[in-house]
Amino acid sequence: MKTKQKKKSYKASNLPPGTMAYKGKKTATVTDIDIINYSIDRHKSFSSNDVRDAFNFQGNDHVTWININGLNKIEDIEQVGLHYNIHPLTLEDIVNTSQRPKLEEFDTYMFIVFKMLFIKNDEDIHYEHMSLIIGEDYVLTFQEADGDVFDDLRDRLNTAKGRIRSQGSDYLMYTILDAVVDNYFTVIEAFGDRVEDMESSLFQGHNVNDTTPGEIQKLKREILKIRRSIYPLREVINRLEKADCAFIQEKTNSYLRDLYDHIIQVNESVDLYREMIWSLMDMYMTIISNKMNEIMKVLTIIATIFIPLTFIAGIYGMNFTNMPELHTKNGYFILLGAMLILFIIMLIYFRRKRWL
Repeated sequence: MKTKQKKKSYKASNLPPGTMAYKGKKTATVTDIDIINYSIDRHKSFSSNDVRDAFNFQGNDHVTWININGLNKIEDIEQVGLHYNIHPLTLEDIVNTSQRPKLEEFDTYMFIVFKMLFIKNDEDIHYEHMSLIIGEDYVLTFQEADGDVFDDLRDRLNTAKGRIRSQGSDYLMYTILDAVVDNYFTVIEAFGDRVEDMESSLFQGHNVNDTTPGEIQKLKREILKIRRSIYPLREVINRLEKADCAFIQEKTNSYLRDLYDHIIQVNESVDLYREMIWSLMDMYMTIISNKMNEIMKVLTIIATIFIPLTFIAGIYGMNFTNMPELHTKNGYFILLGAMLILFIIMLIYFRRKRWL
């Protein structure tokens, strides 16, 4: 019995501009806030569930990184927006998980939207909407739920490794984006292994069955989702490098150019695996066609062998009275022997033609 498929309802939500409406699937019961305040000789970090704890650092001589987990807590994000004078349209984009990666410049801050991709223990690719706001001495990051790719960055801030503690908020912004882009390489490498395993399996003829087209289609949808998440960031970083912003120093642009090179490499890898997946279905259809041809060849050879044998049996199966061979003493065995010899000769001929 066929189940009737439920029709989807498509309804436009014509809300006023600047209205915050979170439509993502990751929900948090409380807003987790991670705060890191640092300078070249000082570091302080702590976590809180009270958004007001993020309001005590603006305007000092330190750099403050405030990471907010939980986009479904609209009220808390609105409070952050009021304190840091964030435009309502920016707040709307922060909680809009379908927003395309982009960059916008305002008088007192710069706003960047991008997608964070990472792989958990289940080996599935996880996508997370993320926003970044950079001001003169602070960086705000907003993500859907707990869990990110910034553990190494936090460790560098804590142990004062590298030059990050001696740089400003623009360098912190770069390191955040760099951590995201570097993790793209890990995701693409893991996904590429899946594509290459599928290609090897098809080429060697292993595990090719009725589920193979569905697996290829799943890879195709995955690479399109990856490309849709990663590809626009190339334009964002290119604009970021050329942006005329007061709190982005000239020396940071060299790092942004390097970051731009990295995102180009990622996009090239995505396009490469995309082409490989597109060719997997052609390879599958070729393999199925070859298998069908092999079956038809065997059946044709069998039919070809039996055609003369059937012809001989048909002749001597006719009930004519005056057939001399019918009165031969060993005619039956002679006929069977002739048919066997003919069968062997045809097998030898097919073998020499390499049809068998």
